Amino acid sequence: MSNLAELRGNLASRITRPTLKILSRTGLKPDVLTFLGLAINIGAAYLVAVHRFLPAGILILLAGLLDLLDGALARFTKQTTQFGAILDSTTDRISEAALFCGLLVWYMSTGSDLGIVLVFAALIGSFLISYIRARAEALGLECQVGLFTRAERVIVLAAGLILDQVFIALCILVVFVYVTVAQRLLYLWRKTKDGGG
Repeated sequence: MSNLAELRGNLASRITRPTLKILSRTGLKPDVLTFLGLAINIGAAYLVAVHRFLPAGILILLAGLLDLLDGALARFTKQTTQFGAILDSTTDRISEAALFCGLLVWYMSTGSDLGIVLVFAALIGSFLISYIRARAEALGLECQVGLFTRAERVIVLAAGLILDQVFIALCILVVFVYVTVAQRLLYLWRKTKDGGG
């Protein structure tokens, strides 16, 4: 699982590296990218609610790219702060909640009880993944393991919207977010059992 986290980091670095020098010359602050990504996700959530899935999916991918860039730009320009990390995590949770609320509004309009249940299940599981990591780090334990971190969740949701296969995307999310929750809990149980951290 540590190899998977390393692979994600390398891939993110390859995606962001070409634009970092350009962005650093503009004087743009990382927090601006953070708030821009949040605004785009809220716009995407509205489009989801009104059944404009294709543009919503494209906007989610764009916001995901900005989410990669804000932290990378902060590190590149040596502007990392503890508050910046907290702000980034907070806006990520708001963005995710907004998108699932958009899906909830759409499923309520269609009268699909199963869809509503899946949205709630995916939302709760997604928040649990982030909560477990935050709680572990508060105790001095690193926890980046798991198949479905935020990046994977963004890609699956965006793909489901672009391909108009939202139900399938939600089913995939529900299964794998809880697999990830279990992976993180098992990892931390082993780590604390062995006396690590």
